[in-house]
Amino acid sequence: MGKFEQIRNKITSLDEMTNRIQDWKKAGEKVVFTNGCFDILHEGHVTYLAKSADFGSKLIIAINTDASVKRQGKGEERPINPEASRALILAALEFVDGVVFFDEDTPVSVIETLKPGVLVKGADYDADETDSSSKKYIVGREVILANGGEVKTVSLVEGFSTTNIVKKLKA
Repeated sequence: MGKFEQIRNKITSLDEMTNRIQDWKKAGEKVVFTNGCFDILHEGHVTYLAKSADFGSKLIIAINTDASVKRQGKGEERPINPEASRALILAALEFVDGVVFFDEDTPVSVIETLKPGVLVKGADYDADETDSSSKKYIVGREVILANGGEVKTVSLVEGFSTTNIVKKLKA
């Protein structure tokens, strides 16, 4: 299989990813999960994802579909890159083992289905926050903890955000 096919093979359906994760777990792999839009990949994203991957042996990323991004109210122009492009770029990263899409406003159903061992978000969230109405609450936290997993946060690289990149391009 060529390099491009290897990259494309990382992007899969939720059902297929569930099967892969079951196989990985049987082989003793520790599956890490994170999610986001990842619209314009930048240093902050790469740093965050690489550090997330360090919490286990397999990293799965769930990305918002285009419709899901639009509902987040990030701006009329968002997403800038369509979901297939965003997925391909993420899958090209060496430390990423799988990419799936979610169309809902939160990834909780994906987390319930995949049951990863570790759930990671940026440090703008709080792994110990239990109030689901708080902006610092990590969606899917209870699912992970109920299955014996861990919830972690990763420090963000200051000065990097897609929103800031878009503002800079408009200026």
